[in-house]
Amino acid sequence: MSVGASELHAYVLAGDGTRLFVRARDGAGKTAFDPSAVHAVLCDGIACDGFIWKYLWSDLAELMPVVHWHYRGHGRSAQPRDADKVDLPAHADDLRAVRDYMHDPPVVLFGHSMGVQVVLEEMREHARNVRGLVLICGSFGKVTHTFKGGPILEMILPKLADAVRKNEGLARAIWSRITPELALKVALRAGDLDPERIHPEDFAPYIQHVRSMDFPMFLRMLSAAGEHSAEDLLPKIDVPALVIAGERDTFTPPYLAEWMAEKIPSAELFVVKPGTHVAALEQPEIVYGKIAEFVRAKIR
Repeated sequence: MSVGASELHAYVLAGDGTRLFVRARDGAGKTAFDPSAVHAVLCDGIACDGFIWKYLWSDLAELMPVVHWHYRGHGRSAQPRDADKVDLPAHADDLRAVRDYMHDPPVVLFGHSMGVQVVLEEMREHARNVRGLVLICGSFGKVTHTFKGGPILEMILPKLADAVRKNEGLARAIWSRITPELALKVALRAGDLDPERIHPEDFAPYIQHVRSMDFPMFLRMLSAAGEHSAEDLLPKIDVPALVIAGERDTFTPPYLAEWMAEKIPSAELFVVKPGTHVAALEQPEIVYGKIAEFVRAKIR
């Protein structure tokens, strides 16, 4: 374990030997990895290595110690030992390894985007010591079926994956040349970001990370997320849950959050207006304020 500026950094071995990067910080007078303290554990979206938690990383430390980890093949974690082991059960097993490394303290699991699916799959397999859920701009599953409000991604993904398999070198070259400036322009034009509230410097790390990722692995992971569903699990969740949606989220439309909040027995829904898929960056004070209210009222 190494010590950064107010952070602890470590590498954890997954069940198959893949090295996973973990960072942690103390919070609310409690030491990170103290088994008696409730911890916030942050789970990213696909192709993300923490950009969405820029503000919450510090804010949540007012409430509890905070832990964040990188998926296999993401950020500072290693490529998966098994190239095909990138589905939701694999991520949930990795999260279990992280929690074991933490000495299995009580946790509130936070998920953004695909991280919502990871959190829900963790509840299916390893619900012990989970005190609550915060599900941000995500879905219970089948994400390629609802992207942009329809099945267009589901339809084009197999053809795209086949084209990449036949021309991996060209695909990697194109993928690596996406610039933050171009991506920002496209996202703003498509209505995927709030132009009045997003700061370009907050979005740029996402694109920089995307460019560094293995594109074929990304497609395999996206395909797995598109076929996974935890819909059957929702009525069985027996811990408090806060479901946060962006009113103008085009990636995971807010009706999905409404559905989850209806199906989870102890859930409440909070809609960020006019938030998008990155509402936690656009309106961090609003998002944190609701989370703090939820944690103080519901988490013991």
